[in-house]
Amino acid sequence: MTTATATPPSEKGGDTDIATLAEGGRTNIIGFALRLAARIPFLFVAGRLYGAAAVGHFALAVVVVELAALIATLGMKRGLAQALSATDRPHAHVAWDALMVAFLASMVASGILFAAPGLMYAQGQPVGLARGLPAIVVAIAWSDISLAALAYRHNVRAAVTARAIIEPWTISIAATILYYVAPQSGLEIAYMLSMLVAMIASIIPFVRSYGLPTGWKPRLSTIVALATRNIPLAGADAIEWASRNVDRFIIGQLFAPAVVGVYYMAQQFASLPGRLKTSFDPILGPVIATSLARGDKHAVAKQIRQVGFWIMAAQGGIALALSIPGEAVMGMVGPQFVGGAAALAFLLTAEVAASTAAVSESGLVYVARHRNLIISAALLIFQTAISFALITVLRELGWSPAGQAAGPAIALLLSLTLASIIKSRLLSSILGAPVSGLRLPLVGAVAVAAAIGGAFTALPSQYEWVELLVGIPAILASYLLILRRWAFGPEDRALFKRVPQPA
Repeated sequence: MTTATATPPSEKGGDTDIATLAEGGRTNIIGFALRLAARIPFLFVAGRLYGAAAVGHFALAVVVVELAALIATLGMKRGLAQALSATDRPHAHVAWDALMVAFLASMVASGILFAAPGLMYAQGQPVGLARGLPAIVVAIAWSDISLAALAYRHNVRAAVTARAIIEPWTISIAATILYYVAPQSGLEIAYMLSMLVAMIASIIPFVRSYGLPTGWKPRLSTIVALATRNIPLAGADAIEWASRNVDRFIIGQLFAPAVVGVYYMAQQFASLPGRLKTSFDPILGPVIATSLARGDKHAVAKQIRQVGFWIMAAQGGIALALSIPGEAVMGMVGPQFVGGAAALAFLLTAEVAASTAAVSESGLVYVARHRNLIISAALLIFQTAISFALITVLRELGWSPAGQAAGPAIALLLSLTLASIIKSRLLSSILGAPVSGLRLPLVGAVAVAAAIGGAFTALPSQYEWVELLVGIPAILASYLLILRRWAFGPEDRALFKRVPQPA
């Protein structure tokens, strides 16, 4: 039929791609809700039982271990999809090559951390089993790569199971038990257990999907080529991660562990909406790689625009619900953490500002990976410099240590806002189509929800429980009602209903 022939490629593949993204989005939203339900108990246990100082020591150790694991993946969390789509070798062989690269890199990273534990524990040496924390690097890296390989085959349920159910519930339960057994190292041991079981929960479905590597032999030349090709991706991943964690590192160098613990709690609450974006990475990457393979740049722009709106809308609602009653939210994990409310507000706003940059980067790593890397590196330097400057200014003004610690959060907000502007414009010029997911009704939804939330925070302090139990649902309900009425289109509504399967 002539009608079918005249349909542009972006429209022919676009509906199927959006349906795939919607299906993955539904799974990830469920996973986010499950992660939220499981993560809050850990924050409560860590804050109420272990205290701010212990949490601060743990936070600084984990930030180094997670950086080591990220580097050990050598960009293959996102680069694996492109490697699989562009190869004529058995996919199982390519995936096991990636695991071998990660294993070797993890051994090097773990060896460095074992030899220099001061990199993790700048303010006191680890005790007991906490000394084994570097050994968990390989588990984190293998879990990431296994889930990336599964996502290439549109299996995101494995990520939800491993990362939203098994990992957070393991650390919550283990931290509670270990407080009464090994209180000085309970948080680290619980973290190691959670990463180990998450790796097992990732590897099992990976082997079921790809099988054991029959006939596969590790080839040094192939492994070196794979690692070299992914260096720009690895750099981009490391810089993006650093932009979200350099603030914690800076605070760790300038303040006591208790201040680090307060900031870490604010960061953990703020990272919950940020995980919405990272949970879309496994499904968005393969879809973009497929569209680029067929030369359909407009389809890529549409996919990024759509996912960008979903992430921005979801993060905006969560940011409003957690930041407006910020003191009550931080107070849940202990009175000593209330001082982190200002940092929480800036960090949550930064996550919303980052949504456009984050999804734009999902396209840039394929079409302009070196320019993306340069932009990210420049903005990280900017963020670091502004963080030190703001802490100095706030200290001169006589602010409390907790108030001064909000400086890096403000710097993060400024840096991520610039990143969204620069990266979205660059990607738009390359694709020849707009990529920003911002829609005007979002502004109205924020204004109405903020007004409603402000009314609840004006209540006397003895009604703080009303802010949490009634105010948060009211903020979210008003926000979502406005979006559904004035911002949602057919593609957005597809996120909340099953996509009919083809006959």
